[in-house]
Amino acid sequence: MTQLCGCKNKQADDVCQVSNQLDSLFSELFKADEPGAAVVVVRGDSVVYNKGFGLARMDTLVPISDRTTFNICSVSKQFSAVALCLLAEQGKLSLDDTVSKFFPEFEAEFFSRITLRHLMSHTSGIPDARPRNDKAWKEYTAKYKTAFDNVHDFKRFAAEDETTRFMLKLDQLDFEPGTQYDYQNPTFQLMLMIVEKATGEQFDEWMHRNIFLPAGMEQTCYYEPGKNIPNMAHAYVPAEGENKYGYFRSEDGRWEECDYGEATFFGTKADGGIYTTPLEFLKWDKALYSDKVMSQAMRNEAHTPRIATDIPETDYGYGWFIEHRTDRPRKIYHTGDNGGFLIFEGRFPEKDLFYLVFANRPDWNRTETVEKMDQIFAAQGWI
Repeated sequence: MTQLCGCKNKQADDVCQVSNQLDSLFSELFKADEPGAAVVVVRGDSVVYNKGFGLARMDTLVPISDRTTFNICSVSKQFSAVALCLLAEQGKLSLDDTVSKFFPEFEAEFFSRITLRHLMSHTSGIPDARPRNDKAWKEYTAKYKTAFDNVHDFKRFAAEDETTRFMLKLDQLDFEPGTQYDYQNPTFQLMLMIVEKATGEQFDEWMHRNIFLPAGMEQTCYYEPGKNIPNMAHAYVPAEGENKYGYFRSEDGRWEECDYGEATFFGTKADGGIYTTPLEFLKWDKALYSDKVMSQAMRNEAHTPRIATDIPETDYGYGWFIEHRTDRPRKIYHTGDNGGFLIFEGRFPEKDLFYLVFANRPDWNRTETVEKMDQIFAAQGWI
């Protein structure tokens, strides 16, 4: 039973009970001397829970806080989708434009049937044909010039122009566009070039000026090698076996660094390259739902279910998952995982409840943990 905190009114007591239960849940998952997570819950205009658990960096022993900068991995996809939606509102492109309009060099006829809507909803039918092993690498280098020496370097350091090059000579789809769901990264990677072609500007600069700054996200950025990112967390995985690549390991030998240079396909931006803090992401959520970035009509379009996913009772819109359980209010959310980062952010819009878990370790059950959070909120009558 949750211990009451002696608050003088029910609203404050509800917050105390939720806080106590979340403390118990996350202190069990994330110890103070290990990688961990930032957890934030916002109800209405009030931040009702905001705590860091564990370490942002194992080398300097810096603790995690709401100002720690995490790679949010595939949660970055919603920003790329919003970019296309905003450009559509500005008349610089149409969501019904085809891939062929922006990439006439793609040889296959089917690119003239794949629209931006298909890209944003993971319904394009384009397979992920990036080389991932030596056999695929030989086939790739037989068709294309590359600056990389081997598939291992390609997977660790390639950016959008390289990781989408297989589409030049792609000759087969996995399914007819719009008919099925298949979660893909390369299709979102195309959006970097689409934004640049539609605006004539560099992707990072356009995103910073048109999306991050209007949302108040002054420190949010896309990762690049050598970029100084204040308060940046590293990501870690449990260390196993011989450290043959010489990656950083914690002093006790239990944790191995796993982000840029260690994780595969970490270098691309449009599908997973944003670094931001929990506090700045709260600004994003507030700006999104107060129509500071794009109109309510376009936000509603992005949050409209487009296709059923392989997750029970969950569809995909444009850059977001939409959960529609019979026993819960509608939830708009996204997850992200890359290297050692494991990320969740979600909102129950009809209940004005937003929450996030930004973690720099992947060895915890995100689905189970988020369900426990939802049960805590439901028991308190918040959802």
